Amino acid sequence: MTYLKIGDKAPEFKGEDQNGNKVVLDELKGSKVILYFYPKDNTPGCTAEACNLRDNYEALLNKGFKIIGVSPDSLKSHQKFSEKYELPFPLIPDPDKTIIKAYGIWGPKKFMGKEYEGVHRTTFIIDESGYMEKVFEKVKTKDHTNQILQEMGLE
Repeated sequence: MTYLKIGDKAPEFKGEDQNGNKVVLDELKGSKVILYFYPKDNTPGCTAEACNLRDNYEALLNKGFKIIGVSPDSLKSHQKFSEKYELPFPLIPDPDKTIIKAYGIWGPKKFMGKEYEGVHRTTFIIDESGYMEKVFEKVKTKDHTNQILQEMGLE
């Protein structure tokens, strides 16, 4: 779905997370970034993915990663989702889909025979210099950390 590929410069973005902290991609240079896009807070797949990253947060930090989640949900929704599941990483609300569209993951989807526009669950690994190192279009929500570490050769 996304037009971005390995080696491309990651589109710059700025946002505020669920706690009111500014998140600016350019300020994260020097760290690897797991930028994961998901459709909706508190849905089964999105919750499984967030909790898998939460449960492996320290291991990912120790490998040099920063984690950022983005969805079109509201600030209030992200606050509740983050509190309910004790998520230790920033979630950026993107209700106008500025970041989502910059990363090319908004488009037609099908569910139960119906077609609609939505977020395609995608994770981007951005290297220390701000370039795409890996793109996951088929995310294993319940085992995303292992998927990332295996694909990156870091297991």
